[in-house]
Amino acid sequence: MNILHKITDWYFTKKALPYWCVLFIDCCIVLFCGLLDGYVKNGGNWTAGHFWQMVAGMCLCLPFYIIAFRLFHTYSCLIRFSSYADLGRISMAMLLGSLASGLLGLAVTWKAVEIPGLASFFSIFILGTFLMWAVRLTIKSTYETVSGHEAVPVVIYGTRSGGVALAGTLASIKTSTGKKFDLKAFISDDPDMTGAFLSGKKVILNDDLLLPKLRKTGIRIFLVSPLKSDDFRNNQKLIDGLIEAGITIMMLPVAQVWDGKSPLSSSQLHEVEIEDLLPRDEIKVDMENIGRMLTGKRILITGAAGSIGSEMVRQIAKFGPSDLILVDQAETPMHDMRLWMNRFTSKYNDLSHIHCETIVASITDQDHMEMLFSRYRPEYVFHAAAYKHVPMMEDNPIQAVRNNIAGTRIIADLAVKYCTRKFVMISTDKAVNPANVMGCSKRICEIYCQSLNQAIVEGKVKGITQFVTTRFGNVLGSNGSVIPLFREQIAAGGPVTVTHPDIIRYFMLIPEACKLVLEAGTMGKGGEIFVFDMGKPVRILDLAKRMISLSGAQNIEIVFTGLRDGEKLYEEVLTDSETTIPTVHPKIMTAKVREYDYETALRNEDELMALALTHDDMNIVRKMKEIVPEFKSKVGRFLQLDAAEQGTGSVQA
Repeated sequence: MNILHKITDWYFTKKALPYWCVLFIDCCIVLFCGLLDGYVKNGGNWTAGHFWQMVAGMCLCLPFYIIAFRLFHTYSCLIRFSSYADLGRISMAMLLGSLASGLLGLAVTWKAVEIPGLASFFSIFILGTFLMWAVRLTIKSTYETVSGHEAVPVVIYGTRSGGVALAGTLASIKTSTGKKFDLKAFISDDPDMTGAFLSGKKVILNDDLLLPKLRKTGIRIFLVSPLKSDDFRNNQKLIDGLIEAGITIMMLPVAQVWDGKSPLSSSQLHEVEIEDLLPRDEIKVDMENIGRMLTGKRILITGAAGSIGSEMVRQIAKFGPSDLILVDQAETPMHDMRLWMNRFTSKYNDLSHIHCETIVASITDQDHMEMLFSRYRPEYVFHAAAYKHVPMMEDNPIQAVRNNIAGTRIIADLAVKYCTRKFVMISTDKAVNPANVMGCSKRICEIYCQSLNQAIVEGKVKGITQFVTTRFGNVLGSNGSVIPLFREQIAAGGPVTVTHPDIIRYFMLIPEACKLVLEAGTMGKGGEIFVFDMGKPVRILDLAKRMISLSGAQNIEIVFTGLRDGEKLYEEVLTDSETTIPTVHPKIMTAKVREYDYETALRNEDELMALALTHDDMNIVRKMKEIVPEFKSKVGRFLQLDAAEQGTGSVQA
């Protein structure tokens, strides 16, 4: 027994047997099967008398088998990790080699060699395939037995193709500590599957007794099938139960999509981050229609180095525009964007024609922006540039006016002047009944773009540009997002700071938000303000608790710091039927908002720009509240303006 353990330890600690060793073993099996077939059919005396002729005949046939083994790569995989697909390839290789050898036997009649006939090669195919299977399954079984004491017990959530595909890859997947997986069971939501077996493992029903069963059997890892990812994310009770039980969750990263056909690899699975567990629905867009709009076009993207802008660049580049003009005032991120575009265009030959300009500039620099529009004459503009941090803009209203409002007006007016086809502005849910300067500044941008579009339609302004606005909430992974902040605080040992125990937010993935921006830009005819369905709201306190539990950290304190200036307990996204109109896309609605005529919008902005020159925050914000009467401060120094308005009556724009 000790000798067996030494042999298996030696073999299984090796990376793999050399390919030629596996090929040699398979060739020996073919040779043995040929000799055995002759012995069974002709007896021992005849076999002894014709032994060397039989060996010579089989050696003539071996090249056909070797070619077949090569074609089907039967010796290229690790034997200990053999799968059903590997066994199938062995069968095909043996069938091809046997047919070729049988035809050789019909053609060759040398007395010096004994080549079996077609019937014999059928027997060789059956026996040889069986023996090669047996060798691989024996080694695989031995490996699993020897290494079983170190394997981590796991279950797979999902019983369809995704779960089966995941089970097939377990041999090549390791935990973060380098240990293997030991599959104990499958988990299914379908009661009809209860008690069934898949790949030799029992199927357990996902019910209220599931977690006690997992604890009892010592399950340490919960693997989520790619096809069950959305169902799992929306089952917050199960997620909380697994985290509380200390069971590690592994699944595809939230941004990855499995097509249901291609093989899964170990690199596609990872231990979940909080972003992977937030509830979300799959978002589908008409990529062909978007491609028709953008392919071969000249496209300008402002804020191209930011969270949203950079993702817009990545998605639009895939459609092969003729020119990409990228504008941002952040030098280092723009340099990173330039390097990414260089790698991207060099990687794909059919996209190498894209001419990309990365320009470090502010959208408030009217002369520079005029030069860019005059030189490149963009057909489509995606306007993502903006100051977006609520507390910063609450402290610096003049910058919200200069960058967000004046900058948007400059880009919008130039788009009209240089005959841009479509202008897509990226707004925010904070523009809905704004409670802060940043949200109000974006609402004023919406007003200007919508009124300018209407002026073009009515012939008051000469132009062809269609203005489309898109609104959505927080995006995961964006600069300044609460999740990176919590992650840093947990890594530092706490405390984790939450502004209020009841504060909630809507979250969306950056790639998904940008896909909806492109879809809205495609369907928009001009003048619309599109609102995205952000899904279910997330309580920030629950988010913090879950992140602490996932990290495994102990004694992390949560501290409530109070709402910051301009902060709401919840954001409004205008998705109810009274304030929105449905579109052909279930995730995109059109907001019903108060419209302004162009002359009023223009006059309001001129007055606001003049006030910005005075650096008087109170008067600047007072004017913003006049332009957007629904702007009501919730916290901070500008509350006094609302109190004064209530005492004197509201001032209409």
